[in-house]
Amino acid sequence: MARPIKWRKVCCLPESSQFGPLDTPTSSENHVNMTVDEYETIRLIDLEGFTQEACAQKMHIARSTVQGIYFEARKKLAESLVNGKVLSIKGGEYRLCEEFGKGCGHGCHRRKKQICEKKED
Repeated sequence: MARPIKWRKVCCLPESSQFGPLDTPTSSENHVNMTVDEYETIRLIDLEGFTQEACAQKMHIARSTVQGIYFEARKKLAESLVNGKVLSIKGGEYRLCEEFGKGCGHGCHRRKKQICEKKED
C-alpha cells in the first residue's frame, strides 16, 4: 500500500507565475518548472528569513523534507538565471492556508494583505 500524500501548507499562490528574460522564445527547452511548495520554501527562507526548522513547522512537514524542496527550488532558480530560461510556478503537493482572519502568524502573505487592506481603508 502506498504512503498517503502529506500535503504542504502554502500561504498563497504567487501573484505572478512566470518570470524570465523578455527576449526568450517560448519553447519547452527554455522553461524551468517550479512547484508552488518550492516557491513557498524560497519565500519563507530567503524572503521572510525563516530557518528550515521554522519553515517546516509553517508548512506542516519535516525539516528534512523542507531541505530537499529548498535545494531543488534553488537549483531551478539558478538554472533560470544563469541559462536565461523562463521560470514557471505551478503544481506540486500543497494546500492553501485556510486561516485567513484567524491570526495566521508571522510570514503569512494572507495576513500581510489583510493588514495592508485595513490600513488603506
